[in-house]
Amino acid sequence: METPLLGRTALVTGAASGIGRAVATRLAADGADVLLLDRDEQGAKEAAVEVGGEHLVADLSDADEIADLRLAERGVDVLVNNAGLQHVAPVQDFDPATFELVHRVMLHAPFLLTRAVLPGMYERGWGRIVHVSSVHGHRASAFKSAYVSAKHGLEGLSKVIALEAAGTGVTSNTVCPGYVRTPLVEQQVADQAEHHGIPEDDVLDDVLLARTPVRRLVEPEEVGALVAYLCGPGTDSVTGTSHLIDGGWTAA
Repeated sequence: METPLLGRTALVTGAASGIGRAVATRLAADGADVLLLDRDEQGAKEAAVEVGGEHLVADLSDADEIADLRLAERGVDVLVNNAGLQHVAPVQDFDPATFELVHRVMLHAPFLLTRAVLPGMYERGWGRIVHVSSVHGHRASAFKSAYVSAKHGLEGLSKVIALEAAGTGVTSNTVCPGYVRTPLVEQQVADQAEHHGIPEDDVLDDVLLARTPVRRLVEPEEVGALVAYLCGPGTDSVTGTSHLIDGGWTAA
């Protein structure tokens, strides 16, 4: 088995389940020593045992908790900013505190985490920063003002990091999945089916995947594979890019 990340330390946020857990699993399989960060301590512990990594617990909406992680001392070579949350409401009804919370977790925290690990990456002459963005970093959907604006901001942050890090051995990229088969999305499917009185397959085709030519959910392992590629060999010049895994949503 090839282990291109052997000897590297990878930090994955939101690693207790879903995309984060799949990414952590793949990076561990590629040889990385993985730090699995989540506010769900039990879930993070279970995932860490599964991949042979170390769990970290923090609420990424709290800058002090991020500082308490002392990431500058951990020798992080790979940072995967994945943690996120969703809230749906029209702009006029969107709670300002919730809007701010979404941005703290999904834009401010990636900035703080990147800021903490960049000096060490520069010193060692190698680093990979991958931000799990979304098709909503390129497209908008109604009632998702906080999520869409945070993901658009994350795309911009990644590009700025890429420009500043050019020539240092450090790269910054985003991966942008459409709807992924995670517990959160699967619950949305079940709720929509019950609410509309239609089969779950119809929810996928007529609601969630209505704008997606490839009518299937993205599997978390597919996202993990794309992240692993960006952290693997032959990617020194792959930086400042945004990699869509959206079933053709943005092709139309």
